[in-house]
Amino acid sequence: MGIRTGAQYIEALKSRNSEVWLSGKRVTNIFDEPVFHQPILEMAKLYDLQYDPEYQGEITHICEETGERISNAFIVPKSYQDLEARRKTFEVFAKATFGLMGRTPDFLNVVVTSMASNSKFLDKYNPEWGKNIQAYYKHVRDNDLFLTHAIINPQNDRSKSSHEQQDMFTHLGAVKETPDGLIVRGAKMLATLAPITDEVIVYSFPGFKPGDERYALAFALPLDTPGLRILCREAMQDGKRSIYDHPLASRFEEMDAVLVFNDVLVPWDRVFLYNNVEAANLLYPKTGIGIQPAHQSGVRGLIKLQFATEVACKLADSIGVDCYLNVQNDLGELIQSVESIRALLRIAEYEYEVTETGEVMPAYAPLETIRGLLPKMYPRAIEVMQIIGAGGLLMSPTDADFENPDLREDLDRYYVGREGVTAEERVHLFKLAWDLCGEAFGQRILQYERYYTGDPIRKRAIFYNNHKRTNSFELVEEALEIFDRKKEVPSF
Repeated sequence: MGIRTGAQYIEALKSRNSEVWLSGKRVTNIFDEPVFHQPILEMAKLYDLQYDPEYQGEITHICEETGERISNAFIVPKSYQDLEARRKTFEVFAKATFGLMGRTPDFLNVVVTSMASNSKFLDKYNPEWGKNIQAYYKHVRDNDLFLTHAIINPQNDRSKSSHEQQDMFTHLGAVKETPDGLIVRGAKMLATLAPITDEVIVYSFPGFKPGDERYALAFALPLDTPGLRILCREAMQDGKRSIYDHPLASRFEEMDAVLVFNDVLVPWDRVFLYNNVEAANLLYPKTGIGIQPAHQSGVRGLIKLQFATEVACKLADSIGVDCYLNVQNDLGELIQSVESIRALLRIAEYEYEVTETGEVMPAYAPLETIRGLLPKMYPRAIEVMQIIGAGGLLMSPTDADFENPDLREDLDRYYVGREGVTAEERVHLFKLAWDLCGEAFGQRILQYERYYTGDPIRKRAIFYNNHKRTNSFELVEEALEIFDRKKEVPSF
């Protein structure tokens, strides 16, 4: 089939009967549920971009194997040009959502592609695992599926490993083997957008210990698989708010969920890793699923930071406070943050690394630097926005107020911005900013940016240890040579 349209995505969604729970009630009609309806339409727009003549040639290509048109997110990069083509896809999708939806289809398409292109690693442990992930990659590619993933254990007792938890199946683990497949029980999170996706792929971060064998799992399933329950967090908006009053929260709510597996059958051909602590701990470094999707995350993060920076700048301009030195300093800082991330992305692409199989990966150091900087830069952009907007962020009238002729004269007089900025224009900007920096929606995406790649402190420590192991600190060694030369006997 290849690329699908937004209508085809919606029809597939309607055809499923996943067990989705929201606010204590089971959702029987995902498409018409107000909380999910607008985000579904936003996702459908992304699929339609693949058919838009303006974008199709930039974000899709003809698959040599099938002859069908597929997303560039499924490219196994072999050159800088391939990285460039893939980045363009990330940019188009991120700009369509202002970078506010971190788990658009392109993200996990890259994960599955990377895992499949490095399946020889899995072959060392079980040749069937490698075959399975390659087949799954083709299945996702050829049907243009939308995946979520669940890779984190519930936050129970973090001081203990999975097999030490009070309940053996608090964390997702294997119960038993059957002729048809593996029976699994327990929970995983943080399945972003799970209610409106097609399938889930499960795997885990490194950190397994001896005794954790039953929890060392990687597999994929349709989200309507019997026994799989989707427990949604509290919605950040009810789906009924006006787009005028909440231009972002009303459209880009990215629901997160805990997935509960109640003795779910995973067919053997959907198992990619099982009962092997060593393989589970090496899955990230050996398959590239840490680096390749970081390319997408970096592009998406850049667009999100750029959007927040532009909102802050326009906010300041609308009330004329960008004439003050302290405001200029803060906005200049944000703009330099954007340019820093943009430069790091280009360096990662230009200084790409080639794996043993000939696959091209963006350079590790600049991408990991982005992962270290964004969790600080984005919160700073939100803080600057809050400082600039101050009390005005709390005082915006509603769409209904502007529609009332009895109020219009007061609104036009008292909510006007600097010269040339009407009351409606100023209020529009303040509503946009409030969705980002004040609403529950904005706080969720702020928290997301802090932790979307894991614990930033732990990640930075890993980065340092890798740097220490792979660098010889040549400049210091050269400087220290003066002490050796001092011992030399001078010659006359």
